Amino acid sequence: MNKTANQPFADQPQLWGHPIGLYVLFFTEMWERFSYYGMRAILVLYITAKTMDANPGMGWTDPEALALYGWYTMLVYVASIPGGLIADKIIGQKKAVLYGGWILVLGHTVLAITQDWAFYTGLGLIIAGVGMLKPNISTMVGGLYQQGDERRDKGFTIFYIGINIGAFLSSLIVGYVGETIGWHYGFGLAGIGMLAGMLVFQWGQKYLTNVGNFIGDADNPDREAKDKPLTKIEKDRMLVMFLSFFLIIVFWGAFEQAGGLMNLYAKEKTNRMLGGFEVPASWFQSVNAFFIITLGTAVAGFWYKWKLKGKEGSSLFKMAIGLIIMGLGFLFMRFASQQFEATGSSAMYWLVLAYLFHTIGELCCSPVALSFVTKLAPVKYASFMMGAYFAATGLGNKVAGLLGEAAADAGEKAIFTGIVITTVVIGLIVLALLKPLKRLTHGAEDLVMDDND
Repeated sequence: MNKTANQPFADQPQLWGHPIGLYVLFFTEMWERFSYYGMRAILVLYITAKTMDANPGMGWTDPEALALYGWYTMLVYVASIPGGLIADKIIGQKKAVLYGGWILVLGHTVLAITQDWAFYTGLGLIIAGVGMLKPNISTMVGGLYQQGDERRDKGFTIFYIGINIGAFLSSLIVGYVGETIGWHYGFGLAGIGMLAGMLVFQWGQKYLTNVGNFIGDADNPDREAKDKPLTKIEKDRMLVMFLSFFLIIVFWGAFEQAGGLMNLYAKEKTNRMLGGFEVPASWFQSVNAFFIITLGTAVAGFWYKWKLKGKEGSSLFKMAIGLIIMGLGFLFMRFASQQFEATGSSAMYWLVLAYLFHTIGELCCSPVALSFVTKLAPVKYASFMMGAYFAATGLGNKVAGLLGEAAADAGEKAIFTGIVITTVVIGLIVLALLKPLKRLTHGAEDLVMDDND
């Protein structure tokens, strides 16, 4: 059986208590997310912009745009399954990130061309590129840490902050350029960001020599052990991972209203005047990223200290709490809908408050879920399971698109209220079943302390 190599750990150069390779991956992913979230911030707005506007778009209706958005964002993440398999079976994680990154540069560049064929071709290339890069760069982060190293969760939170620095900057910069200068200039600017990410990744190869490399059967001293069927412990861990993916689908099905329904709500139903300046609708996409950057280390530090005190701090517990907190954020969108029905517009602070709760929930759930997969996945299926995680994210994105489409008939207030009820109930059910679910992990999250902790 083929695998990727992530050894040795002791030889990795360290900076601020973490391998330097973490920061290489941090900046690579930061620029990749700059390109992706920049395009995401203006995609639905571009599709729904009138063809005769000064800044013309495609002239689609809101439901049509949200349907395409749902399919696109689903396929972006579902493509992580073949991307993970290619890494596991053929080229390794590091080359998968490299090839995927350059495909993304090409995809964003093609989107800058103002023709229909370029729009669909560019989206297709981005789907393929993200599918190659996304699961494998995340698996490489996990590969920097030895099994049981409690720094792993903190490392993923640092990595996650990098993602959101890129998202924050892109929503402001690409969003402004796309809305005020031209949509395709915004798409092209996103491609420049991806190019910067690839330059960082290639520069930092000397810090990634021990992670993400492919080893064929002929050179693999453990190949016989890796060919054996999964043990009962591995099967139990796989089961609990797949159960956690259901939580991920629910979480992102709600959360990803940000790029679709909430994006259109900001444009069409929110009073965006601040003094004499009208805030671009796409700028609200930066609020979540801003809160992650400012709150990320505090939330990670809270959970780290909480667990060291002997309190419940398992990944499943954090994910359930995060789902509940994120869901409660949609109460503010319900209040915004009520205000719009009464006055004809809603205040911006409702969106900001919703994104604050969404962010706290995301910080409890998403980076922890990434780390959880790297803890439980058998080595020979490491990238595949990370791909499955992102596929679950993709299915959540499709659910988000379907909910957005349903708002055309049911109304935003009904959709927002339904999200609150669903997320809170499912989160409480997971908390009630926590003990038997934890037993299925067979101690995969037991702490291994070092002298720096």
